[in-house]
Amino acid sequence: MAFHVEGLIAIIVFYLLILMVGIWAAWKTKNSGSSEERSEAIIVGGRDIGLLVGGFTMTATWVGGGYINGTAEAVYVPGYGLAWAQAPIGYSLSLVLGGLFFAKPMRSKGYVTMLDPFQQLYGKRMGGLIFIPALMGEMFWAAAIFSALGATISVIIDININISVIVSALIAILYTLVGGLYSVAYTDVVQLFCIFLGLWISVPFAMSHNAVADIGFTAVHELFQDPWLGSLKSNEIYTWIDNFLLLMMGGIPWQAYFQRVLSSSSATYAQVLSFLAAFGCLLMALPAILIGAIGASTDWNQTAYGLPEPIERQEADMILPIVLQYLCPVYISFFGLGAVSAAVMSSADSSILSASSMFARNIYQLSFRQNASDREIVWVMRITVFLFGAAATAMALLAKSVYGLWYLSSDLVYIIIFPQLLCVLFVKGTNTYGAMMGYVLGLIFRITGGEPYLYLQPLILYPGHYRDEDGIYHQRFPFKTFAMFISFLTNISVSYLAKYLFESGSLPPKLDFLDAVVARHSEENMDKTILVKNENIKLDELAPVKPRQSLTLSSTFTNREALLDIASSPEGSSTEDNLQ
Repeated sequence: MAFHVEGLIAIIVFYLLILMVGIWAAWKTKNSGSSEERSEAIIVGGRDIGLLVGGFTMTATWVGGGYINGTAEAVYVPGYGLAWAQAPIGYSLSLVLGGLFFAKPMRSKGYVTMLDPFQQLYGKRMGGLIFIPALMGEMFWAAAIFSALGATISVIIDININISVIVSALIAILYTLVGGLYSVAYTDVVQLFCIFLGLWISVPFAMSHNAVADIGFTAVHELFQDPWLGSLKSNEIYTWIDNFLLLMMGGIPWQAYFQRVLSSSSATYAQVLSFLAAFGCLLMALPAILIGAIGASTDWNQTAYGLPEPIERQEADMILPIVLQYLCPVYISFFGLGAVSAAVMSSADSSILSASSMFARNIYQLSFRQNASDREIVWVMRITVFLFGAAATAMALLAKSVYGLWYLSSDLVYIIIFPQLLCVLFVKGTNTYGAMMGYVLGLIFRITGGEPYLYLQPLILYPGHYRDEDGIYHQRFPFKTFAMFISFLTNISVSYLAKYLFESGSLPPKLDFLDAVVARHSEENMDKTILVKNENIKLDELAPVKPRQSLTLSSTFTNREALLDIASSPEGSSTEDNLQ
């Protein structure tokens, strides 16, 4: 394949456009809010993201390179087809569920990151444990889509994969570094517009190619391969349900999503943006579905690609750029390439920012440096954006099974973080003992279930398992959802058991080593009052704490009227005395 100078120029122009928008958004960040709230402006954009920008950036939570390429691949692969393209419906429903049940309680309490409620209820130790699967999910996701971008660019313009990955990562890191959520949000507008326009322009040209049969006919009839509508066998139903529930409910507890929720100006606004994004996810998946159908309806022997077909060359994951390259005119394929590049960058920058936000606030500030200045937190965020971005880039270049690692880490988000989030928001009475046991058991049941993508053999063989030709066992039983329920029920049962044992006197208070039931005023518990800065916060929702001497009233609360109201009430007298 010849090197295409025109394609390289198109990529450079597109990247310069993205970079300029990101720098402009960074300038906008500097001119919004007070200097004392600079770190919060970087994380949640000053909580004033507009409807248009908010809708685009919320949609970009899931519409990325993996979403677009993966949907096209699922539709194209024989034996799977549209029936197994679960991401569009699954992630759209996750946004609907997030808007209905999770956006309002998270935004109304004025949290800054997804980990805030965990640290408020379970303490800094548990917050640090929850951070691990959350970080793994974000990092492996960024690495996987950087890897996909390198392969995509190499297909169309024949440029070195490593160079394309490094340059793309540097640009995404640069505008995220200087602008935070503002840069990510405003570049999402440009990127999603390019995705939508680029792919929809490509579809008619690809569909009208002489080698492409009628996709309506190939949807239900076998021509070059199995019908692209796909089918679901009876012994695959439980696997399908397990994967679908993972996408639908496991798509909620991600910092990338809650970062948009918490950047909204109100709880109602956050719900509206979630519903808009759900519609946006479905809309953005349509051209990818059509491209996958076109790939399944093509006689590749009539194209410059030739035989064997992409599936036989193990290039099914690249079916979208292959269709753009071999079934579209050159100038259209370059436009489509910009769309795919946009899809990747719109997800990568979100993941890098999410990881650095959680580390800077929940690990560095709330766990180790509660008195850190705002300027210090900003610099920690900048350093970690660079470090996490560099780590994701290195994994994209070096790891051979990045997607396998991401599958495993996304499973951990579903199995560990989702049930913990349910408990922390909706189940009163749970504590650190239950959360820790639920965490451990969920992890054990997931790891012992195996992971064929990583050649990890299961230690527990559930009903319906089978062995493939490579000797790797596969589970048909929905063991991921089973592990999630185990984690959820363990959290509740152990929490209530610990509460009963300590409060009934069956166990002495000195055994409450996690300070979760008896020792409410232990110095090991972080000051829960510093977790929120929101004028709508209700002080009676926070457990009584013993403020540290170094904390001042003005730096802890912004709503003095709320304090005066509590001081004038009988219930609030003790709280006022403590605060004095």
